[in-house]
Amino acid sequence: MGKPVLFETKEGIAMITLNRPEKRNAINRELLIHLYNYLDEVSSNDKIRVAIITGNGKSFCAGLDLSVIETENLFDPRGDGKDLPDVIEDCKKPIIGAINGHAITGGFEIALNCDFLIASERASFADTHAKVGIHPGWGMTQLLQQAVGQRMAKQLSFTCQFIGTEKAMQCGLVNEVVPHEELIPRAKQISTEICAVNQEMLGVVKDLIKYKNRVTLQEAFAHEREGFRTFARKFLKHSKAFQKKV
Repeated sequence: MGKPVLFETKEGIAMITLNRPEKRNAINRELLIHLYNYLDEVSSNDKIRVAIITGNGKSFCAGLDLSVIETENLFDPRGDGKDLPDVIEDCKKPIIGAINGHAITGGFEIALNCDFLIASERASFADTHAKVGIHPGWGMTQLLQQAVGQRMAKQLSFTCQFIGTEKAMQCGLVNEVVPHEELIPRAKQISTEICAVNQEMLGVVKDLIKYKNRVTLQEAFAHEREGFRTFARKFLKHSKAFQKKV
């Protein structure tokens, strides 16, 4: 049996692959420990600029492994008080979800915590918290409505029904749908484009977008404008100093 999560890096891109295909990549404690550790590596490694999360086999992630939910600590797997939203929040690098198959409940939440999603034509999504009687905890009730709107989120979470890629595109859940064999190449192509931009300003832009989640539109707008004024003052000061030198 191999590692429950695979990790490789190349040219600034980290590939994180959930690797329990025989269990449809269902979440157990060992998988979470590896996933969190690799996300920490993405966060701390200056050579890594972007990460892709995908699944091995026919599923992206089938959610919690119900066979171990009573015997394994899935809510604080490393004993450091951090779970998925905390670890992803700590990672300032962009994270792309490359959804290769079913993303169900906890697996759907992993996808929703990514910055955006590229989906294989074989992907599908379902929130079954209400069906299996498990309380959401990784952002389902907040991130899903943020992605698709409150009314659509209610329908998906109340009915626990699967939606395919056509519906996922229509409601804004995924950015792109591609043929299955093109999923990882497309995710890597986008990652390469991200690697080519100004990394400092990329981090600023990501933080500004996320800032809107905590405040009103007016406050977020004012925060961006104040940041621009600070940037402009520094830019002009640097420009004048450069002109004096030449």
